[in-house]
Amino acid sequence: MALFGSLSERLNHIFSKLTKRGKLTELEIRSAMREVRIALLEADVNIRVAKEFIATVSEKAVGQEVLASLNPAQQVIKIVNDELIALMGPGNAKLEISPKPPTVIMMCGLQGAGKTTMCAKLAVQLKKQGKRPLLVACDIYRPAAIDQLRVVGSKAEAEVFERGTQNPPKTAKEAVEYAKKMGFDVVVIDTAGRLHIDEKLMEELAEIKRTVEVNEILLTVDAMTGQDAVNVAETFNSRIGITGVILTKLDGDTRGGACLSIKAVTGKPIKFIGVGEKITDLEPFYPDRMASRILGMGDVLSLIERAQEAVSEQQAKDLERKMRENSFTLNDYLDQFETLKKMGGANALMNMLPGANKMKIREGEIDEKKIERVRAIILSMTRRERDNPQIINSSRKRRIALGSGTSVQDVNQLLKQFEQTKELMKRLKGGRGRMRLPF
Repeated sequence: MALFGSLSERLNHIFSKLTKRGKLTELEIRSAMREVRIALLEADVNIRVAKEFIATVSEKAVGQEVLASLNPAQQVIKIVNDELIALMGPGNAKLEISPKPPTVIMMCGLQGAGKTTMCAKLAVQLKKQGKRPLLVACDIYRPAAIDQLRVVGSKAEAEVFERGTQNPPKTAKEAVEYAKKMGFDVVVIDTAGRLHIDEKLMEELAEIKRTVEVNEILLTVDAMTGQDAVNVAETFNSRIGITGVILTKLDGDTRGGACLSIKAVTGKPIKFIGVGEKITDLEPFYPDRMASRILGMGDVLSLIERAQEAVSEQQAKDLERKMRENSFTLNDYLDQFETLKKMGGANALMNMLPGANKMKIREGEIDEKKIERVRAIILSMTRRERDNPQIINSSRKRRIALGSGTSVQDVNQLLKQFEQTKELMKRLKGGRGRMRLPF
């Protein structure tokens, strides 16, 4: 099931019934809003948030302007979209950057939410913005926490500052002084996680906050824990005053309760979302884009951003030239699959397309394993074979199949698909035909 798949399906089913009716009565709208309320509660949205959301939407939707309009159903959907944005937003909440470096960010959260890994993911994001982050190891209680920060810091190519089991507030203070001296403009402090809200460790967070001037206190919570994540955010906010939330594992969250409730309950925005396991799988949170995805309208802007990160301008020009010259090879075909993988995989991308839910695309319907088999087959070919697939005879096919752990039939199917893709490119070059995925 895709991101918020259950909620998206329910809402689309409710709204499809409205669009079939043309003119709407107040009774029909209120009936639909009751169904939306049930859908939100089943999605584990906070009960108070769901109740207030429905009250606001209902009040606007039964207004004379909507009921008398040419397409009242579309007006209702627009109101729901606007209120979803307001519920989660209203806009992208950027990090507060100190006018006098370094900016100090304190990371906190329960154990298991992915806080330490998130420090490194945040470092990657900061480096993209031209910042020079320093990661600080202030979790001296969990075994191997400092080693874990070193490992993920190395992946992010960010320096880690640590002083062993020294008092964490003292370590934080020394780290800030070190950052000033060495020219780091952002300090990311990895604080001790906890299995549950612990008085002693809460006091330690407060002590760090008093010891160094903190610009941001970001709480990492697991989106898949639903209302538990909201309760954790509410407690941390009341105790230490968080400035924002990072939602991890959002790619695995089919309900959406935490995402839709946190801002309304705590008053603090979601600043980033974790969308995968890789060190680069962290994205700024955009309420308008998330609302579009929930309502099945897609997220084309995020799709474009992923494409821009995965494909350089030169690569795009080279591909255009090869299409124009009809010199597209199996090496280029392989590059397209590598690009697809960088962008998060076919299923993730399909869920960003407008109307994907109406196309009845389910997770696994686009077989990611099949894509991996295609990669294995091409990688088992020699460079000459990739450049000139016409030379691949029966004996070569048997060797390629053996080397890739596939069958001769799989090799034949790939070669046929490649020729179809080349033919498609020729047709597109002439302005005819429709693009379709080659798997």
